[in-house]
Amino acid sequence: MSHSSTLVLLLLLLLSLHSITFSEALEGGFSVEIIHRDSSKSPFYSSTETQFQRVANAVRRSINRANHFNKNTPKTNLTQNDGEYLLSYSIGTPPFHVYGIADTGSDMIWLQCKPCKTCYNQTTPMFDPSKSSTYTTLPYSSKTCKSVQDTSAGGDNCEYTISYGDGSLSQGDLSVETLTLDSTNGSSIQFPRTVIGCGRNNTVSFEGKGSGVVGLGRGPVSFISQLGSSIGGKFSYCLAPMTNASSRLNFGDAAVVSGKGTVSTPILSLGPVFYYLTLEAFSVGNKRIGFGRSESESESDGEGNIIIDSGTTLTLLPENVYSKLESAVADAIELDRVKDPTKQLSLCYESSFGDLNAPVIMAHFRGADVKLNAVNTFVEVEEGVVCLAFMASKLGAIFGNLAQINLLVGYDLEKKIVSFKPKDCTNQ
Repeated sequence: MSHSSTLVLLLLLLLSLHSITFSEALEGGFSVEIIHRDSSKSPFYSSTETQFQRVANAVRRSINRANHFNKNTPKTNLTQNDGEYLLSYSIGTPPFHVYGIADTGSDMIWLQCKPCKTCYNQTTPMFDPSKSSTYTTLPYSSKTCKSVQDTSAGGDNCEYTISYGDGSLSQGDLSVETLTLDSTNGSSIQFPRTVIGCGRNNTVSFEGKGSGVVGLGRGPVSFISQLGSSIGGKFSYCLAPMTNASSRLNFGDAAVVSGKGTVSTPILSLGPVFYYLTLEAFSVGNKRIGFGRSESESESDGEGNIIIDSGTTLTLLPENVYSKLESAVADAIELDRVKDPTKQLSLCYESSFGDLNAPVIMAHFRGADVKLNAVNTFVEVEEGVVCLAFMASKLGAIFGNLAQINLLVGYDLEKKIVSFKPKDCTNQ
């Protein structure tokens, strides 16, 4: 055997050791890293922004995002600048690296594609499907095309449209392509024939290095739905505090949440995208604040009254629930109140985070009491000013990602439950 063919064989052997097949990866499940958009590892990171400017921007994004979660507009998704956690992945053959927002509030994988008729200013290279040997557009007559909301015929091709809460949209070809993820054990996992949206017309209100969204919601072509029975309908994440620590996103057997301290609550099937839970009350010490039902839930008996979402920072509550919670928290803290310098949050104190002595807030989901510590409930908005990270909203309730920090949060779509388990997510 010649020297060159020995080298080729050796290279092939090394490649085969490093790239696991879809079925092998799924046997024991797998985990990938997700990074907070404000981490120094993130392409969105701006070294000129202070930690407090980042917090103020995250609060503003939470407010914007609430507009997308209105129950009366089930087709509405999110705009990309609202996402908080990024997933690094590769698309096509040869693999082309991109960043997508990993998002439980979105139900599709889409990215900007060349040639682009109208695209936002993406500062990282854009995917060109003509350079990939595994890219195929889906015909309008296909079952997949019929299963997705808002598709139309573009000649023989299936065209998708995602409408956003602020009137912007993403349109393009519904296609299949190989998606590659780098798992945390150092191997890469390929997912052939993954349904993606190749966006050719993206009139959305943001610019930046992210190329689109990796939807982890409930729709027929979300990443979770496409993995389906191969991951047993299971995924979980462990969100580290807003530092440079990585967070984890787990699939299949690696996503099982069990053992001491695990509590579970039912997922309600109230819409095509979001994960609705039933929050019965909060308690602060011995004060219990019932969630009650809003007008829009009068027929459903208060079931499915809050969306759990990885892409919203704050926890948003109906005004009557928020005001009672705020007053119970205020009664428990003996410090001087101050106004939020960013004029966004309502209950603020002159204190460092460490000196706050915040009361524990319990979130009483149906069948699951989840303990929220200071890291889940307060945020430092300026040197020496901390504010309650909850907000009143007229647009429905969202259990945001700050409230989920240092919890292993598992979704089991076969059992229709979300489970919570306390965990130090900086140490995984």
